[in-house]
Amino acid sequence: MNAFGGKVPEGLKVWKQTDIDHRKMGRNDPCWCGSGRKYKQCHCNFDDKLELMKRQGHIVPFRSMIKTKEQIEKIKESAKINIAVLDYVEAHIKAGVTTEEIDKWVHDETIKRGGIPAPLNYQGYPKSVCTSINHVVCHGIPSPDVVLKEGDIVNVDVSTEYKGYFSDSSRMFCIGEVSAEKKRLVEKARECIQVGLEQVKPWGFLGDMGQAINDFAKENGYSIVRDIGGHAIGLEFHEDPWVSYVSRRGEEMVMAPGLMFTIEPMVNMGSEEIYVDDSDGWTVYTEDGLPSAQWEVQVLVTEEGYEIIAY
Repeated sequence: MNAFGGKVPEGLKVWKQTDIDHRKMGRNDPCWCGSGRKYKQCHCNFDDKLELMKRQGHIVPFRSMIKTKEQIEKIKESAKINIAVLDYVEAHIKAGVTTEEIDKWVHDETIKRGGIPAPLNYQGYPKSVCTSINHVVCHGIPSPDVVLKEGDIVNVDVSTEYKGYFSDSSRMFCIGEVSAEKKRLVEKARECIQVGLEQVKPWGFLGDMGQAINDFAKENGYSIVRDIGGHAIGLEFHEDPWVSYVSRRGEEMVMAPGLMFTIEPMVNMGSEEIYVDDSDGWTVYTEDGLPSAQWEVQVLVTEEGYEIIAY
């Protein structure tokens, strides 16, 4: 399955079993993060803590997964464009608009701001944005033949490259008056993001967030898609680790400060089962034909908790 959100990677067990990139450094050497400070004054204690957690059997990030201060600032510039483009969509989306028009908005507004639509030609994807309506879970391909109508719910997923740095977020939109059932799904999907964010804490685990989201969805009568999840991002469109929202507390990768990833659970009204459209190889549908909803934020783990980078 081609997937922006990231399918369960075949190589998952490989990075789980690989030792941390922990090149020995002298305490007075310049820190590996590029800060210019001595290692002992910068990431020495950080590395020691990760090494201890690895010895305890936990999955820890490579150094290359930890974003430096300079990288974070550049990623934020990309995110400014991503947010502005979604704001534009939010201001103009309505019944009667085609998803092809949304694609043109996203393409033109991104280019105007100096960015590049990251999805365009990514692994062969033909458009600049994903537009997923009602029972389309994700990766809906914009088309001049698909017209938004009263009562639809639609996810617009925007991703931006700016000067080699990447951002990614999505929002749900209710077109006109939607049914109470769809409206509740959209609201609870958004609440899943907040529930997940509350678990993003330095030195916690991605599984803390995954279990909290899955438990919340189930408590409200919904299911979370298992086979597609989130991903780290910033220097590439998709980076390790892959992020599950049906994981267990105390498991998965350590959320070390500097780790940046997306929170984007796909919340189904019915079964978690999905399938991919054979005709285009991209569009993902719910197996039972019931609606699905998804919001996405890009988040950075900090020493104090988290910072939302794109929304």
